[in-house]
Amino acid sequence: MGKPVQLTDADRALLRFAAEHRFVIAAQVAAVLAVSEAAAEARLRRLGGGGYLRRHRELHRGPTWHQITAAGLRAIGSKLPAPRGFDLATHRHDAGLGWLMLAAGAGRFGAAQRVISEREMRSHDGRSEDRAARHGVYLGGVGAGGRDRLHYPDMMLVTRSGHRVAFELELSTKEVARREGILAGYAADRRIDAVVYLVEHASAGRAIERSAKRMGVCHLVRVQRVSLGPSTAAAPARGRAAHRAGASGEAAQERAR
Repeated sequence: MGKPVQLTDADRALLRFAAEHRFVIAAQVAAVLAVSEAAAEARLRRLGGGGYLRRHRELHRGPTWHQITAAGLRAIGSKLPAPRGFDLATHRHDAGLGWLMLAAGAGRFGAAQRVISEREMRSHDGRSEDRAARHGVYLGGVGAGGRDRLHYPDMMLVTRSGHRVAFELELSTKEVARREGILAGYAADRRIDAVVYLVEHASAGRAIERSAKRMGVCHLVRVQRVSLGPSTAAAPARGRAAHRAGASGEAAQERAR
């Protein structure tokens, strides 16, 4: 543990945001706290000095990333585990999730009652013995240790009407069998009203749309282009993906009745 730090409300807000992600960067914290990036970096260093965060720069000339520690989680009363270490293979995706959560909080995907991160979903399911209460989407069969094979979206948005919209940040194109196995899981899960795939490249979007058409789940799936960065967390987007997806989910439920 570092030197004692008197935590402020802004510090706790920062730590709550950090708890939802494998790591955060100063630009994201600046958006959370509505301060300059320099002010965010200073606060991150202060909390790092207190042992609430750890910092590292893994990529050449890349931004410094910050991970919440067990002490940081205790300070905000979080039941989440400390995030695992830096993974170069998933670095862009993990950074993108921070922007995605900020965008959802800013209303870019429509009004939300609740936004649930993947880390929160996995942690909840790991503690829950009630299979029906799990967030994970069942893919069929069993995996390691005899546990159910589950898939977790990158983010779950619960709309004000109570509809659940899963978000997938698709920065690369998955193998067809894997992608369609996930789509089959979503199609069978009546708790999920819609799935929004966010893609950087049109080719990835077309691959998802082909799979959705082949499997007959076009009513469930929406594809939207996204550019990840500070502008992602700014004013609401024109698309209102969650609103449209929620409306599609309502229509699908009516057709099923």
